Amino acid sequence: MANDDLGRTLRRLRRLASLTQEELASRSGVSVDVIRQLEQRRKHSARLPTLHALANGLGVELTTLLGDPPAVSSTSENDGPRFVAVRRAIMPALWGPEPPPPGPEFTLDALRGQIADGWTQYHAAEFDTVMKALPDLISDARAAIAWREEPDRSSAFAALGKALQLAGHVAVRMGKTDLALTSLERAMDASQQSPDPLLPPMIVNSMAWVYQRQGRLEDALSIAVRAAAGIATAGHDATADGLKVWGALTMSAATSAARSGDYDRAAAMMERAEKEASRVSSLPEGGDNRMVSVFSPSSVRIERVRLAVQYGHPRDALALAKGMRLSKDTPPSWRTWLLLDVARAHTDLGDAAGAVKTLESLRRVAPAWTRHHTLAVAIVRDLWALPHHPPGLRALADFLGVGE
Repeated sequence: MANDDLGRTLRRLRRLASLTQEELASRSGVSVDVIRQLEQRRKHSARLPTLHALANGLGVELTTLLGDPPAVSSTSENDGPRFVAVRRAIMPALWGPEPPPPGPEFTLDALRGQIADGWTQYHAAEFDTVMKALPDLISDARAAIAWREEPDRSSAFAALGKALQLAGHVAVRMGKTDLALTSLERAMDASQQSPDPLLPPMIVNSMAWVYQRQGRLEDALSIAVRAAAGIATAGHDATADGLKVWGALTMSAATSAARSGDYDRAAAMMERAEKEASRVSSLPEGGDNRMVSVFSPSSVRIERVRLAVQYGHPRDALALAKGMRLSKDTPPSWRTWLLLDVARAHTDLGDAAGAVKTLESLRRVAPAWTRHHTLAVAIVRDLWALPHHPPGLRALADFLGVGE
């Protein structure tokens, strides 16, 4: 893989993990000379196995090391105008004017529907569309808080929490993890004034994801475990929505444990999550699925495939993925991860034809996500370096801009 920012990202992540180059070499099995050359930009490329080993040594997702792709168009070297508008919505100007009252056509139900649509668009990688809508969603929720009486005011806090949570996720996709945490902290403040007891732990799950992206694995593990325990203690896991939030937090905790090297604890968490996921369909239905954490037998299996690939068990990953039937509510983003991980497993096993076939499936079902994933590009770059190209590789390379 060739990446002008690879050395800079590697150095930043290594320092965040408080590791010397020698310590990272020991943890990853990559020579200190290769690490030094990458960080000094004397070496601008590395094959997937090397990048995979470095990511494991750093305790981060491979895509964190590869760098997030530009999720939306930008008109300059700095943030594009739409992202500037999102930033301003998250952090309004000091001493700014009070928001005007909502118009006569405004309803909280309509606002909630628009926010749910935003989550659907996010999972479909329609980032530009989401960013265009976010400032108005956030400002409408703030206006409802300022001008409505109870119980509408409390419901408006819930809407603001979900809108700011969405903004935090978009900020992560733009590589702005500090802004993401700011947005999520404000989402948490709003959620604690809402009537929804599941909203705070859902936002905790998002914060754990951001901590993982920053290499703060202990923090991510701690808050996910605590929030999941709180759901169980309060009895909220007796409903479908509550169990979904509990399950998402438990899977997040398992991921943090695995990246910290505690594979036994991670396996135990995933085993319990898989057992509990079977109960979701038998519990009382909640509200709009688009506004609740993703958790089902399908999502647990997808996460197990991901962990198997990440920790060097590609055959296990393919066995887990074989014949998998995804539930109808599995978002496109999760389907994308599954296919990418299956493609990685085929690549790790030297099955170039299998990797290409999987990526062709990904392109058919989620072309936007395919373009947005640096992992897809990295896999195709590795395959392109092979002396013999399997059928279909050139079309994929052209689609991703990887070919000669």
